[in-house]
Amino acid sequence: MRTRVRKQQKLPVNFLEEKMSEEQKAPVTEEKTEEKEQLMNRNLELDLARVTENAAIGSAKWMGRGDKNSADQAAVTGMRNMFDTVNIDGVVVIGEGEKDEAPMLYIGEQIGKGGEHAMAVDIAVDPLDGTTSTAKGRANAVSVIALAPRGRLFATKNYYMEKLAVGPAAKGSIDLNRSLAENLLNVADALNKNIEDLTVTILERDRHKDIIEQCRKLGCRIKMFSDGDVGAAIATCFSESGVDVLAGIGGCPEGVLAAAALKCLGGEIQGRLYAHTSEEIKKAQEDPNYYDVLTTDDLARGDDILFIATGVTDGDMLKGVRFLSNNKVLTETVVMRSASGTIRFIKAIHDMNKKPGYGRITEK
Repeated sequence: MRTRVRKQQKLPVNFLEEKMSEEQKAPVTEEKTEEKEQLMNRNLELDLARVTENAAIGSAKWMGRGDKNSADQAAVTGMRNMFDTVNIDGVVVIGEGEKDEAPMLYIGEQIGKGGEHAMAVDIAVDPLDGTTSTAKGRANAVSVIALAPRGRLFATKNYYMEKLAVGPAAKGSIDLNRSLAENLLNVADALNKNIEDLTVTILERDRHKDIIEQCRKLGCRIKMFSDGDVGAAIATCFSESGVDVLAGIGGCPEGVLAAAALKCLGGEIQGRLYAHTSEEIKKAQEDPNYYDVLTTDDLARGDDILFIATGVTDGDMLKGVRFLSNNKVLTETVVMRSASGTIRFIKAIHDMNKKPGYGRITEK
């Protein structure tokens, strides 16, 4: 699915792992409260995995049925309903659009249980990254969430963003202020590859004809993808994907989500807003900084970023949802955390007989 800021003082309470001051000697009752809050923090990753699982199960039921709107709505409904079970004080900064455009997960919506010890967080969501892929039964559709402490995720209503993304081995070699050819040559050098061996992944759209021609002229290999910006950016971080660079113009929301993932994986993404609508063009004419390059840290700031994705259809990193016999469902989820560098894959079997509301959709 939809600023540059100075480095802020570190929050007194860590986003995911609260540490009590060694100097503080709290009464027993307070210690129990602190222990309870620590437990909730540790469980946050699993709680959020349940959110993307629910969205993925709902949307996967529409795979290949040619109805991308119903697939997307099933994901949105499943994700929003499950967020009500998570003890966070969350605000959607990247979501399904403006309040008057989307009934759920709209920009500015407050979500989560918001209990006494709930953490104040920014939330970026794409309930179904790859609506067309799901509707056509194609690969690489995922349900995605990114979380960070309040004020740390880049908030924008812009629709499109120019992007360059690379994995850890090529980090530091890209600069959107340079030409595409210069960037690709620098990435090839960082990876110790001949330019003819470099693989660039590009979203298959008419607007990318010039980029494709530049890559071919330079001699690069090209891997086109039809849908799903986030997964394509993440693929640059895994050598087995065969992808070295993501280049082109894609969605702004996907750019922020990709930045969260690459922050956890040690990769790098740079973005630049792309004015598309008349309102955006007018804003670009009035704002001298509109086209400034946005770094990974501009898009997802700090070291406490959490990224969660569940596969909807089979992809390069995650298997899609499997509907098994006896009303059971198999899901595969990845949970990434920048603070620890942990990348955790979760395979879960859901007994839908015991979860009658899980992944439920409304048939037409």
